[in-house]
Amino acid sequence: MSATKNGHVNGGANGHDASNPNGRMVSKRFSDIPSAIDIPVTGEDDDQAVEIDLEDLLDDPTELCTLLENEGAARTYWMTVALAYAKQKKVDHAIEMLTKGQSAMRGGNKERLSMLTCLCWMYLWKSKEAPRHRPDSVEHGEEIKTKEDWLKMATSNLNDASRINPSFPPLFLARGVLQLLRASTRPFPRNNTAPGALDPEKAELLRGAQKSFEDAIKASHGRNMLAVLGKARAAYSMGKYAEALEGYQEALRSMPDLVDPDPRIGIGCCFWQLGFKEDAKSAWERSLEINPDSKVANILLAQFYLDQSAHVPTNSPEFIQLYKKAMTEYTQKSYKADKDMPLTCATFAGYFLSRKSMPNVEALAQKAIQYTDVNAIASDGWYLLARKEHFDDNYEKALDYYGRADDARGGADRGYMPAKFGAAQLSVLKGDFGEAKLRLEKIIQQSKNIEAMILLGTLYAEEVFSSQESGVKEDKTTEYKKAVGYLENARTAWKDPKKNLVPDASVLLNLARLYETEQLEKSLQCLQQVEQIEFDQIPAADKPEETDDEVAYKNTMRESLPPQLLNNIGCFYYQSEKFDLAREMFQAALNACVKAGEKLEGMDTDALVTTISFNLGRTYEASGMPDEAKTVYEGLLGRHGDYTDAKTRLAYIALRRDRTEEGPKAVSALYKESSADLEVRALYGWYLGRMHSRKRSSNVNEDPEYRHYKHTLQQYDKHDRYALIGMGNLNLMAAREMRRDSESDKQARSKTYTKAVEFFDKALQLDPKSAYAAQGIAIALVEDKKDSKTALPIFLKVRDTVKDPSVFVNLGHIFAESRQYSKAIEHYEAALTKDRAHDSHILTCLGRTWLSKGKGDKSLSSFKSALDYSIKALEISPEQVHYKFNVAFVQLQLATMIYNLPETQRSLEEVQGAAKGLEDAIEALDAIAKHPSPPYPKHDIEQRANMARNTMRRQLERSIQAQKEYEEKNASKIQAAKEQREAELRRREEVREAAVRAENERKAKIAEERQKIAERDRELAQARAADDIARENADMTTDSETGERIKRKKIPKGRSGGGKRKKKEDGITDDEDSGAEEGGSRSQRKSRKARRGSGSDEEKPKTKKRRLAKKGGEKKDEGKYKSSEIVVESDSDGDDGADEARKAMEGEAGDDVGMQEATNGQTTAAGGDSDEEEQVVKTTRKSRRGVIEDDEDEDIEADTSAVGATHQDDSPNTANEDNDTPMAGTAVADDDDE
Repeated sequence: MSATKNGHVNGGANGHDASNPNGRMVSKRFSDIPSAIDIPVTGEDDDQAVEIDLEDLLDDPTELCTLLENEGAARTYWMTVALAYAKQKKVDHAIEMLTKGQSAMRGGNKERLSMLTCLCWMYLWKSKEAPRHRPDSVEHGEEIKTKEDWLKMATSNLNDASRINPSFPPLFLARGVLQLLRASTRPFPRNNTAPGALDPEKAELLRGAQKSFEDAIKASHGRNMLAVLGKARAAYSMGKYAEALEGYQEALRSMPDLVDPDPRIGIGCCFWQLGFKEDAKSAWERSLEINPDSKVANILLAQFYLDQSAHVPTNSPEFIQLYKKAMTEYTQKSYKADKDMPLTCATFAGYFLSRKSMPNVEALAQKAIQYTDVNAIASDGWYLLARKEHFDDNYEKALDYYGRADDARGGADRGYMPAKFGAAQLSVLKGDFGEAKLRLEKIIQQSKNIEAMILLGTLYAEEVFSSQESGVKEDKTTEYKKAVGYLENARTAWKDPKKNLVPDASVLLNLARLYETEQLEKSLQCLQQVEQIEFDQIPAADKPEETDDEVAYKNTMRESLPPQLLNNIGCFYYQSEKFDLAREMFQAALNACVKAGEKLEGMDTDALVTTISFNLGRTYEASGMPDEAKTVYEGLLGRHGDYTDAKTRLAYIALRRDRTEEGPKAVSALYKESSADLEVRALYGWYLGRMHSRKRSSNVNEDPEYRHYKHTLQQYDKHDRYALIGMGNLNLMAAREMRRDSESDKQARSKTYTKAVEFFDKALQLDPKSAYAAQGIAIALVEDKKDSKTALPIFLKVRDTVKDPSVFVNLGHIFAESRQYSKAIEHYEAALTKDRAHDSHILTCLGRTWLSKGKGDKSLSSFKSALDYSIKALEISPEQVHYKFNVAFVQLQLATMIYNLPETQRSLEEVQGAAKGLEDAIEALDAIAKHPSPPYPKHDIEQRANMARNTMRRQLERSIQAQKEYEEKNASKIQAAKEQREAELRRREEVREAAVRAENERKAKIAEERQKIAERDRELAQARAADDIARENADMTTDSETGERIKRKKIPKGRSGGGKRKKKEDGITDDEDSGAEEGGSRSQRKSRKARRGSGSDEEKPKTKKRRLAKKGGEKKDEGKYKSSEIVVESDSDGDDGADEARKAMEGEAGDDVGMQEATNGQTTAAGGDSDEEEQVVKTTRKSRRGVIEDDEDEDIEADTSAVGATHQDDSPNTANEDNDTPMAGTAVADDDDE
């Protein structure tokens, strides 16, 4: 079978066959097989023959073989009939014909060679159609050959043919195809991690194939296009896509009507691998245009549209359009053309997998595996089988198939990522999380696969969540960091527009759960992103009409979102103290519950509504709307009468409103009804503490609140954290009130603090993140150990976690103890803003801190602030005697401070006010001393009152008198100083106003000058424009023939003797230089070497140079001239030249008028020997400047008549073409002067 049989070009341009008006080409494969053949037979008549119809051959070739063998038919008859069978796809019959034909041949090896080659091609054909492996369903005894079997038979025939004639050209092409097929069956190397590496044996086969194809190309002198295609295919298999592309394009250029095989298919594949997918599509579309029945072009275009659909959201109309086009328009057409084509079977199997049609998946995937000679398609087939078994929960089979799919593409560090990911999923399903993590981490190391990151991050997140829910104390910091890292990497990848990834809500929800304990803001951002994803997925039909009110529009949109999501967002807003936004979210969540219940009739929304309504009530409470909260809780109890949490909140609201009657009754009734509920017991304990705060027993064990918490721990839950922390707080309070006079008192006090710390430590063991327990330990450190340095970081960390006023109060205590009064005041005031504006305790702390600050700074304003806060505390709790003492004490301190101030730093009003305060303090101290429970010993209080009455009162009276005298005496001075100050201020204002006026005047003057300059510029521009117009008009004239205005033409004066050659522009010598020349002052000359042609090796004498006027130009400026480039120099053989030059110049002498006068006085000396009588004018070279070379100084005044005669002619040395005045003189310059 000749390799170059179809190698000629008989098509039109760009692949159009001139014989086909539709532009559709027909394959030329088997085009040389006739429709019938006459086989000569022996008989009476020598010309007898049997006609065989090659288009309707017998199903059994035995009869034909017998005929050809009996008649001794030539080789061509055997091969023609065999190829006719092959043309009809009956390759087995063709092989039988060729095998029997070999046996019947009697012509020796030469006859067998072609038949062996043809038989080799038949074996290669069968190899393409044979399965990779022997099917399991084959009956016993039935023989089915695999690809490898047919390739072995082809190799054997090829070797036999090569032994006959190894240089037989068709063998080169057959050997190349055989090596290509053998290379395609080689697996990927498992031990090679290089991304583009080939198996050494496979690479060797491909290089051998390239060599065989090159030999075929050489044998055909470059005309064998099938060999060119084979070489390109080998380069493609080696990953050299650019080189392969060149080969396919060369084949198409040389043979544009080649259809089977079609080089356009290869061109498209190369473009695809190089990343030019649109170009690949164009190539395949062109192939389909030429051959609409091409199964390969159809399935490749289907792959293009499937790839496009993978880059758009699956719920978009664009995805549906692209996927439908790929499957129905292209894949289906390819499948109809060939039901066994591997790529088509794999594509359809993927479609049936999405439709859960598993029997079809298995059948098609098996075909793709068995009949392909491309490892990647076999990998796809195994992967589809694995997915099918995975879906059917056959984990062992699925894992096996995933492994085969991975191995088909290289396995280990290369392989098929989806198969590796599937194996990791199976490990998760089997509960082997360790193996799953190892698999996923290996995938991420190789490819940074986003899906692997999401799954691995989810596994670590679930590990963290499980630990949190189990309550087991175990450090999961590493797992937490890994979970956040992997999930955040996936989240970041969504922002890359090149990757075109779709955000996954599950990733964001897991991140929100991870962040919710420590980073509320990040957690809220994740949920808001999920909300936006849900917004985008709402169908257009369900979206409301857009309005100008964006908030109302979003709230309406939220009704279509999951209520759980909205409830969680509302909870985060609540924790961030954004109560208005939290309320909006809870209300939207309730509306979403209603809408969800309408859509899904079977959905139970009662639990959701109950939880969300309770959260809404808590938000109303935090927003200072107790009536609305009460309405919500009562509504909940109307639906669920046993909802204890709602009852608890109602009791708390009642207690906050009325602490004497209704509140205590509600709390007591709740406690009787639900005494076993730990939340109720916690509320009741808090209530007991409030009720007995003023009459606590000195023995903590007798305190009702303490006994209540102890009962809770003993009878209900020994791990109740609220009771433990409550008992710790009570021990702190008891230790704080204990006496510390003796050493034993101090030890007892320290033991009580230690006991408090034990309770807090137990609570921390149960909940390591309990902020209140940590705060209790910090308080004990400060009060017992005076260790503020250790306690302060604890308080700061608690402040970042808990938004409770007590945290700020404790920090205020710490800073006050360390004399950082400003920071202490800042934290006390922050505590006031936390719903504690009327907390007398915090106000008292502020008063004490301002007093300490005033003493340290000697600041009168600080004393006044201390008094203000003390008075506020007394107004809130007037029955508290110690608050009354505080006010009196601050008044005494203020009076002392004012008394000690000099007259210049106080006023009469302040002294009088201090005196009045002193009287109030004396009266208050007398009353406190008579109280049954004074804050200090009665004797001490009476003594302080007497001191104020007897001593301080007289001091302030003297201070008032002294302040009056001082202010009366200095009133005039004060008034004068005041007037002087006002005058100084007025003077400064006048100076400032004057400076402003001067600046404004300066700016106005500058603006006026600029305006004048601009006006002058405009006038000059107008004048210049008028001059230009006038000049243009002067240059214009009226054409005598047409009457049109045209530009005047300058008519040059006539010259005789023919025109001269134009010279290049030369330098210009001005008048001053000429004058210097005439005056006889000459610059230093440089010697030159003799010019070529002078016939002398001796140096020329120093010569003069001058710039010459340029010919053909107008006179620009007096003293600036243009010269020719004729050089006058001496020449021993120049007599004839001189005569000729003189005759030429004499012929032009009549053209110039007055040239003699213009040239008088110009000196040009001819350089040469003393006996020379004439000058020689000779052009020696072309240059930008003309140079006149003269002799030594003594030769300057040479024969003037000769010079004059020379200058009278129209020589280029004397005048230019426009009769400009020649140079008046020449300046002597050095060689390098320009």
